[in-house]
Amino acid sequence: MTTTLDTQPAPPEPSPSFSARLKDGTLRWLGRFHPVGLAVALLFYCWSLSPSLLPRPWYLQGVATGISVITGYGIGVLLAWIVRKCGFETNWSATVKKVGWYLLAAVAVVVVPTFLVLGSWWQDISRELVGMDPGSSWDYPGVLLVAVVVALLLLVIGRGLRHVAQWVTGLVVRVLPAPLARIVSVVLVGLIVFWAVEGLLSVEIARIANGSAMAVDEGTADGVEQPQAPERSGSDASLEPWDSLGREGRTFVAGGPSPEEITAVTGEPAIMPIRVYAGYRSLDSLDGYTDYDEMEVLASHVVAELDRIGAFDREYLAVATTTGRGWVNQDVAAALEYLSDGNSAIAAMQYSFLASPLAFLADRVSPRNAGRALFEAVYARWSVLDPETRPKLLVFGESLGSYGGQSAFAGVQDMITRTDGALWVGTPNFTEQWRRITDSRDPGSREILPVIYGGQNVRFAATPDDLTDLDGLRDWESPRIVYWQHPSDPIVWWSSQLVRHRPDWLREERGADIDKGMTWIPFVTFWQVTLDMVFAAEAPGGHGHAYTTEAGFFWADILGIEDEVRVKAVFDALSSDG
Repeated sequence: MTTTLDTQPAPPEPSPSFSARLKDGTLRWLGRFHPVGLAVALLFYCWSLSPSLLPRPWYLQGVATGISVITGYGIGVLLAWIVRKCGFETNWSATVKKVGWYLLAAVAVVVVPTFLVLGSWWQDISRELVGMDPGSSWDYPGVLLVAVVVALLLLVIGRGLRHVAQWVTGLVVRVLPAPLARIVSVVLVGLIVFWAVEGLLSVEIARIANGSAMAVDEGTADGVEQPQAPERSGSDASLEPWDSLGREGRTFVAGGPSPEEITAVTGEPAIMPIRVYAGYRSLDSLDGYTDYDEMEVLASHVVAELDRIGAFDREYLAVATTTGRGWVNQDVAAALEYLSDGNSAIAAMQYSFLASPLAFLADRVSPRNAGRALFEAVYARWSVLDPETRPKLLVFGESLGSYGGQSAFAGVQDMITRTDGALWVGTPNFTEQWRRITDSRDPGSREILPVIYGGQNVRFAATPDDLTDLDGLRDWESPRIVYWQHPSDPIVWWSSQLVRHRPDWLREERGADIDKGMTWIPFVTFWQVTLDMVFAAEAPGGHGHAYTTEAGFFWADILGIEDEVRVKAVFDALSSDG
C-alpha cells in the first residue's frame, strides 16, 4: 500500500550558483588545453619579453609575445606526444591533476604580471640606448591582450589544419597503411599551406599592392618642384620627362644642395651637381616584375642622360641602386656632392613601384637585375674613356639598394678592380656578397664589425671612428669599400637561421646600442628581430635602419679627404637640413 507521501516527486535540486557555473565552465575550457603545452607556453611568454635589437611599440610586442606563446604551446604538446609514443604513459590521479592545474595557475598569476613589468623596464633600457624617451608602462597591459588574441587565433588556425589533415588521412588510409597515410596527409597539407602562403602573400598580395603603389607613384611629395637646371633629369632639357620619374625619382632630382649652398658650407667654388634618373614608367611593361632585358633598356636611358649632361667629364661619377620604389638616401647623395664641390654626377633608376618591405617579400630578382644592368651600362661607357681624365667611378646603395648594387660584382676583388670606391649602407643579411665577406673575416674580429684582410681595402663600421680604431687594421689602400651598418639594425641581422641557430653576433660582445641582456632563444629571437624591422627606419639617426648625417665622414674616408674642418662642416649642414 502506498501513501501520498510516497508518491510525491522529489524536490528539484538547487541550481548551481553563478560562481560554481563559472568555475565549472573555466575548468572545461582549460581542459581543452594540454598542461605541458601551457607550461612551455608560459616559459616562451617570459622569453618573448626579453630585450631585442630595438624598442618596440606595445602592440608589436604583443604580436611577438602571442606568436612566441603559441610556438611554446606547440612545442610542449609535441614533447608530450613524443613521450607518450615512447611508452611513458602517466596515469595521474584526479587529485594530482587538480594540484598540477592549481600549481600552474599560481605560477602564471605571479609570472605574467612580473614579466610585463620587466618587459617594460627592458624596453626603456633599449630606448635609452638609442636615444629615445621612456615609454609609458601603462601601455604594457595591452601586450597581454594582443598576445592572447594572436595566440588564440593561431591556435584556431592550427587546429583547423589538424582537422584537415585528419580528413585527408581518412581518404588516404583507404589505399595506404594508417601510419603512412598520416605522414602523407601531414606532408600534403603542409605543402598546400606553403604554396598558399608563397603564392597568395608573396605574389598575389604584392600584385594588388603594386596597383595601389602605382597610384601613389603618380603623386609628388610636398615641396618638390620640377628642376630648372639642365643638370637634372626631369628638367625641360632632359630626355626623361618629369612625369615619368615617379614620386621618389622626382624627389631625388629636385633635391640636393645648390652651388651656392655648397660654397657656403665648404668655402670653395662649386658647380651644380648632376643627378640623373630614369623612372619605371619609361618601360612599356608595368606589371611590377622586370627581367634583365627591361632593366638594360632603362639603364640605357640613364647613360643617355649622363652623356647629354656631360657627366663623364665630372670628377666623380656614382652609380646608386635604389630601394624598392626608387628611393635614394638624400644624406648619402648630398654628402658626396658637398665634399666634391658639386663636381659629381649620381646615376640611379627605379625598378619597382613596391615599397621595400613588400619587395623584400615578393621580388628579390628586380633589385639584382637593376643593380647589375645599371652598373654594367655605366661601366661599359666609362671604361672606354681615357683613364687619366675619366671620373672616379663610385657605387653606393642602401638596404635593397645595397643588395641589388652588390649583385653587379662577382666578388670583392671584382668590386675593387672595377670601382674607385663604394659605400654600402644597411645591407640585408641575405646579400650574398656581404655574407661571403663577413664569413671570411679575420680571426678574432666580431661579426658585427668584421675586419677583412686587415682592412686593406674593405672596412665595416657602425660609426666613422670604426674605420680607423678597430684592432688589427693595416694601412688603408685605395679603392676603399665601406660597409656602414648599425649593431641595432634588424635589416642587417635578420635571418631565417635565427629560428634554430645562434648567430655569432649574439655569441660575441653586444653592440654599443644593444641591451647587454639580449640573448638568443630558439624561435623567440627570430620573431623579435622580425618585428624589430617594422619601425627600424624610424629609429633615431645612428641607430636601427636610420643612416643619416654621418654619411659625410664615410665618403671623406673613401675619397681620401683629410680636411676634418670641411667634413665637420658638411655634417653640420646635413644635420641642419634634417
